[in-house]
Amino acid sequence: MANSITLDWSENCSATIHLYGATVTSWINNGKEQLFLSSKSKMDGSKAIRGGIPLVFPNFGPWEHGPQHGFARISWWKIIEQPTKMSNGDVTTVLQLTDDDKTRNMWNHQFLLTYKVTLGENNLTTKLEVTNTGSEQFDFTVLLHTYFRVSDINSCKVSGFLGCNYSDKVEGTDNVSEASKEIVIDRNIDRVYRLAGQPDGHLISTPETKLMLTKINLPDTVLWNPWTEKAAAMSDFDDLGYLNMVCVESGYVSQRKILHAGETLTCSQNITVL
Repeated sequence: MANSITLDWSENCSATIHLYGATVTSWINNGKEQLFLSSKSKMDGSKAIRGGIPLVFPNFGPWEHGPQHGFARISWWKIIEQPTKMSNGDVTTVLQLTDDDKTRNMWNHQFLLTYKVTLGENNLTTKLEVTNTGSEQFDFTVLLHTYFRVSDINSCKVSGFLGCNYSDKVEGTDNVSEASKEIVIDRNIDRVYRLAGQPDGHLISTPETKLMLTKINLPDTVLWNPWTEKAAAMSDFDDLGYLNMVCVESGYVSQRKILHAGETLTCSQNITVL
């Protein structure tokens, strides 16, 4: 059985989803790759895929009950809807993950994750539904950990953060107000911005490409680049990979989301090539 599926819009437009973590590993638009995937990334299910769009659930960051960033990105998902061409020409597929003995040993809750990936001529939409299928409430954090490919990080600018408060994991500070309309990445950055990109989204801009990231029910945005030392310290990351990527990550992470029995959270992000 194949470990990945591909959505084909045209010869020059496609998206590939690995069933391990339901990770979108490639998005080619007009013949150009838009997502960063480390050449050292493990693709055999032995470790979370380094790059693309990993899906973080039920916990963002270190987790006392299990691995960092939870288990969704290191679980094998099932295809419940094969790639299908819609009436408007877009191509879509649906994957699911539900609780089992392995997840319940870490996190004793019943859930259903339904992930719909849709490829258009100039856009990619990832929509996640989190359903509490049990009889008791649970809380969680969730994140679409998107790695954008850039030709040169030194010429990349990211906007949509002006006036937002953020916590800075590198500096160890919190409730800092962003004063820059456009952020230039020139060092190790690891920040969680609250209510960021509302309502206009984030523009990831390079001399060659402009991408607009918009979100629904994902109020926070993580901005990350490991820079020199941290890139070199990661075994599955290219030493110079930080020069060709920036993570702009849509999430519900600054506080935990509570879902009562039978409730569903629907959230999504859309990336458009301008």
